[in-house]
Amino acid sequence: MLTRKQYELLRFINERLKEAGVPPSFDEMKDALDLRSKSGIHRLITALEERGFIRRLPNRARAIEVIKLPELSPATSGRRGFTPSVIEGNLGKGRGAAADDGERPVAVPVMGRIAAGTPIEALQTRSHTISVPPDMLGSGEHYALEVRGDSMVDAGILDGDMALIQRNETADTGDIVVALIDDEEATLKRFRRRGASIALEPANTAYEVRILPPNRVKIQGKLVGLYRKY
Repeated sequence: MLTRKQYELLRFINERLKEAGVPPSFDEMKDALDLRSKSGIHRLITALEERGFIRRLPNRARAIEVIKLPELSPATSGRRGFTPSVIEGNLGKGRGAAADDGERPVAVPVMGRIAAGTPIEALQTRSHTISVPPDMLGSGEHYALEVRGDSMVDAGILDGDMALIQRNETADTGDIVVALIDDEEATLKRFRRRGASIALEPANTAYEVRILPPNRVKIQGKLVGLYRKY
């Protein structure tokens, strides 16, 4: 299984090979994925090579061959599904994945808990930070929330996960978002528009879809990854 960033890079390399006959440069890859440094690209390339998706040809500069493509992308693997980028670790207590190649982890503030099930409290104030590899994040501001509940388990989001959120006030249909309902209740659900209403969809058949008017829902951010402790 590929992470979102790994898939995006593989797709970008494949499309460039089809268009120009040569793979993109590392600078072009970095810009396409909105990463801060080329060290993140090196790590993604190595991961793709280890998983058998690409091959680097010896004695040729920028020589990369795409061997295979995944059957389904992380973003489209089932309409109700979501394949999150997951970091396994000790919630920032260790060196972190980015430290292995010299790229400095990003400190992401933890802003409390988010409901993925029965409604709980709205967003709280910052409590602490976790260290996240930069290639897990895109542009803009990010924060983390501890997931409570099981309404998103079929999307790979488990009780106790740290949800990495890109702060945003808008969302596209299909995005998994932090939605604030009536300025009181924060929940993590899939966002869809249904006519003049907004549907907040769980990823667990034990829970019902909530249909609300737009004036009751404020988007607080979009899910970009998960931090999971084992």
